[in-house]
Amino acid sequence: MTTTERRRAAVAKIREAEEVVALLREGFARAGVKLPSLRIDAASCAGDDPAVLVDLGRCNLAAAQRLSRLLDEKAAAS
Repeated sequence: MTTTERRRAAVAKIREAEEVVALLREGFARAGVKLPSLRIDAASCAGDDPAVLVDLGRCNLAAAQRLSRLLDEKAAAS
């Protein structure tokens, strides 16, 4: 793979991660949860073949409790 191809692949991964972050943000908002620091982990984007990670971020206790309740509700509905 050429350098240009590696860069294009890296950019594609980062764009995909940006789309996922946007979807997560929208989904959390619909559920009444706001994670202000939801973002792509910048350090994971480094290098020729980045392993892009999504940082769900730090959240306060109320947000963590809301997430826990939502997961419990989803599991109970299954």
